[in-house]
Amino acid sequence: MVSATYVDAVATLPNIEITGAMGRSEASGRAFLERYKTRLGAARAYGDVSEIIEDPRVDFVCLTTPPNARADLVRALAAAGKPILMEKPVERTLAAAEELCEICEGAGVPLGIMLQHRARPSALALAGRVGPDFGPLRMVEITVPWWRDQAYYDEPGRGTYARDGGGVMISQAIHTLDLALQFTGPVRSVVALSETTGFHRMEAEDFVTAGLRFEKGALGSVIATTASFPGRAEEIILHYAKVSARLQAGLLELNWQSGESETIGASGATGATGAGVDPMAFTSDWHGAMIADFAAAIRDGRDPIAPGRSALPVHGLMEAIAASARDGRRVEVGS
Repeated sequence: MVSATYVDAVATLPNIEITGAMGRSEASGRAFLERYKTRLGAARAYGDVSEIIEDPRVDFVCLTTPPNARADLVRALAAAGKPILMEKPVERTLAAAEELCEICEGAGVPLGIMLQHRARPSALALAGRVGPDFGPLRMVEITVPWWRDQAYYDEPGRGTYARDGGGVMISQAIHTLDLALQFTGPVRSVVALSETTGFHRMEAEDFVTAGLRFEKGALGSVIATTASFPGRAEEIILHYAKVSARLQAGLLELNWQSGESETIGASGATGATGAGVDPMAFTSDWHGAMIADFAAAIRDGRDPIAPGRSALPVHGLMEAIAASARDGRRVEVGS
């Protein structure tokens, strides 16, 4: 479903083009190319991964499969030396995610993860402002009040552990949790509740809430759901000793305890976030920034914005939240 976003993103990027697409079958690949032929031009339909590997025009591969369908592809591409920019999550479990990172590291192949919220201008603006004048971080609020109708979960495999690895946490909230961790640092322990509301028939959770204790001493909370009609933009509020920073999509607000305030960007300035019934109602700009950065990282021999291993902390946090909710106890992250 997200592959069309990559097409839109690449269309805006100079010096980057899509050489072809590989679908579940050669026929589905051709249908995809036909659907977007005005933007893809002479792109070819690859029959299997060997055709991608043998194509000298391919400098890197965007891997947008569900997480249960990528391990063999990663092994083949890494063995052939093809860099990979992969959709989140890395895999369905932390152990499987670590294995994919190790495969690419062992082959010396760059692996990037599409955690595009890291590329939002509001997040980059905050990263450029955080410093000693903020004081230590004291408290964190993370909310993902999204909505999906039942038709979304009627797609075979969606919201299951076998295909997706879970529900709202790993498919939707992963972006916001990952972005929060870029500012908070690691979480030490969690106490959580995870359930499926009456709004959905699905195997995994559509509601999760947790209390967080961070390694550096801050406390926090997270609530994430796809049962909050009609859906609102996700939000991260970081309460430092001297200032509170609020991130909501394209908006950054800084409210200083001394009385000053600043607003950078706007909540609707960079497009919707996919919070409502249409999961694809978001700008492709952030994907474009990640794709352009990945290409530049390969060229310059540096890490991309979100290298594979940098995505493992959010996987560890999600597993700790799931374990706490399942066992009804406080869980140390990484234990």
